[in-house]
Amino acid sequence: MNKNQLAYKWECRFIMKKWVIYCALMAIFLEGCIMNSLANEIKPLLDYDVERLHPRELINLKELYEGKVILVVNTASACGFTPQYETLEKLYQKYKDDGFIVLGFPSNDFFQERKTGDEIVNFCRVNYGVTFPIFKKSSVRGEKANIFYKRLAAESGDKFPRWNFYKYLIDKNQNVAGFFSSVDKPLGGGIEQEIKTLLER
Repeated sequence: MNKNQLAYKWECRFIMKKWVIYCALMAIFLEGCIMNSLANEIKPLLDYDVERLHPRELINLKELYEGKVILVVNTASACGFTPQYETLEKLYQKYKDDGFIVLGFPSNDFFQERKTGDEIVNFCRVNYGVTFPIFKKSSVRGEKANIFYKRLAAESGDKFPRWNFYKYLIDKNQNVAGFFSSVDKPLGGGIEQEIKTLLER
């Protein structure tokens, strides 16, 4: 083996060692990224800060509602399903002492919620006697959805609301136990029966 061949051989070995080191460093970096991603994915379902309209304040859903059975509903003031506010309130009053709560998230995604925050609160109270928590108006669909609704959809098999008054039911352990369409009535049907079952567990 002449000098040129020997030099070429050592150069190849040097390049190979650098490549192995590079691959090892990349593997460590990617592992860190994956672990961070997994950490975000396993974040508790309710561990998000949202703005409540009355009283107006930023709250953490987990801190206030952990351990409860929760019905999350995207609402609107000018929808054919808006009268469900009344039955949602009745449902809340019926089971609130057992550890149940309704959370309302107004949205204009379907162009039927033009009101401001204060107007939404007044509308709900005056017309339907709503006392369950209502949150700041936000998007609930697709890339523009608020982070809590993105998580709800992800936990439901990418099921974003198809219309106003779509409902997600969350159990005491912060798992999505079911989701229901706008036509599913809050009282006297499958939703109420599922709530009763979850409360008894």
